[in-house]
Amino acid sequence: MAKFARLDVFNSLLKIGMVPVFYHRDFETAKAVIRACAKGGASVVEFTNRGDNAYRIFSELVEYFAMEMPELILGIGSVIDPGTAALYISSGTNFVVGSVFNPEVSKICNRRKVGYIPGCATPSEISNAEEAGAEIVKLFPGSHGGPNLVKSVLAPTPWSRIMPTGGVAPTRENLEGWFGAGVAAVGMGSKLVRKDWVTNGEFEKIENLTRETIQLIEEIRCK
Repeated sequence: MAKFARLDVFNSLLKIGMVPVFYHRDFETAKAVIRACAKGGASVVEFTNRGDNAYRIFSELVEYFAMEMPELILGIGSVIDPGTAALYISSGTNFVVGSVFNPEVSKICNRRKVGYIPGCATPSEISNAEEAGAEIVKLFPGSHGGPNLVKSVLAPTPWSRIMPTGGVAPTRENLEGWFGAGVAAVGMGSKLVRKDWVTNGEFEKIENLTRETIQLIEEIRCK
C-alpha cells in the first residue's frame, strides 16, 4: 500500500513544482538516477511503466528507498488501464500518472486513496478528469498547445491545477513560459535525466541540474 497520504503527495509535488520522469530497465541504474534526483531536491519522482517487468524493478525500488531515503515519494507513470494501476498500487506506489484519462483507473485509485494524475489534452478531458476527482491533471503532450493552451484553459477554470509533461526544458525561458501561463508544476523527462549522462554514469550532473532547475522554478514563482 502507499506509504504517503494522497494529500501529502500532492502538497509535496506542488511545493517543489517539478517531478523528474524516467524509466530504466536496470535496477542499479534506476536506483542511481532516483538518488541523484532526490539529492538534487526532488522529493517526488515518477518511474514510468515502459518496459517488460517494470513493476518488478519498481517494487524493488520502493523497498530499497523506504530504507535509504524514507522521505522520498515514488510514483508510477504511463498507466492507462485499471489492471496495471492495481498492480502498482499493490507494489507500493504513492501516486499514479497516466498518459490518458481512464475513469476506471480513477475509481481504483480513489478507493485506495492513492493520487491519480491523468493525462489530458483538451478542456473537456480536463473537466471530465476533475469531475472524477483529479486534483492535478497532466497536460500531455505538453508540446501540443504549450503555455497558450494552459492560459486558455485557466481563463474560465482558474481552479484547475495543470502539470505539463513533454515540451518542458530546464531553461529559464521555457520555465518562465509555463509558470507564467499558470501551471501548478511540470514533469520533466529526457531533458533532465539525459540519456548520455545515464549511459556514462554521470549521475552527479543529473543531481546538479535537478537542483538548479528547482531553484530556477522557485525564482520564477517569486516574481
